[in-house]
Amino acid sequence: MNDLRGYENVEADDLILPFRLGGGVLRGRAVRLGPAVDAIILRHGYPEPVAALLAEALALAAGLAALLKFEGIFTLQAKGEGPVRTLVADYRKPGHLRGYVGFDRDGFAELQKVIGVKQPLHRLMGPGYLAFTVDQGDQGESYQGLVKLEGESLAECAEAYFRQSEQIPTKVRLEAGRVAAGAEGAATWRAGCLILQRVPGEGGAAEDDAEDLWPTALGWLDRLRPGDLIDPARSAPLVLGRAFREGVRIHPPTPLIARCRCSRERAEAILRSFSADEIAGMTVEGKITVTCEFCSTTYGFLPAAFASVTGSGSA
Repeated sequence: MNDLRGYENVEADDLILPFRLGGGVLRGRAVRLGPAVDAIILRHGYPEPVAALLAEALALAAGLAALLKFEGIFTLQAKGEGPVRTLVADYRKPGHLRGYVGFDRDGFAELQKVIGVKQPLHRLMGPGYLAFTVDQGDQGESYQGLVKLEGESLAECAEAYFRQSEQIPTKVRLEAGRVAAGAEGAATWRAGCLILQRVPGEGGAAEDDAEDLWPTALGWLDRLRPGDLIDPARSAPLVLGRAFREGVRIHPPTPLIARCRCSRERAEAILRSFSADEIAGMTVEGKITVTCEFCSTTYGFLPAAFASVTGSGSA
């Protein structure tokens, strides 16, 4: 029997919901993104397959970050040689998300002519790598993990990372798309992620229980239908109840919001790191414009504000 007590009416969107199976021998994270991912996607004019890739990356970044104990920023970054060159999604505690995609519009248009609208990851990004980075600043140690961009999806890449680098059996389900809330509702972007892991143990009965439960839980996961992870009518606890036949124990959720860290002060500080000649080269019609890649906010400056720049990198 599943233990959903106290969480039946949890918010349907923009949260991370931790859970455990089998008394704790398996652990997982369910991520549901609605208004937060829609706000991030709508700040950019991405083609739908590119937008869907970013939406999946945001959900995956939140789910992976929730598996770790850290203070600071968790960043998922992919670099490739295909039409999509850069993919970035980062999560900052206590639940701030942002992301962007750098891609070649002409190259992407040519790809769509040949293969169609829906693209697997290796077609979109080509050869490259996926990096998971934890930056704790002055609060602790920072570290990074890498895995090749191989397979059909970000989910397969994440599973390969845990299999190769962490030796932790891991299953990842990802989904993203535009969904209408009801017959009259406008379609908005949504994303979902479900991560299940076999918790490393110290042997004994618990390890045996995990060994026995793992294939069963994977079979239960296969019961999820396309659309379940992003269905606006189905909350995260209901999704978990549908996926796993029994033994689910849910823990308090973490809310998620779309929030960028850019500011006019940060943009000005970046400009002050450039030389006088570089500042002059950035000036167009008497103005310097800085646009944030993450949120598309534009900051305008007058070159006179940087008249004291000497080229030494300081103001």
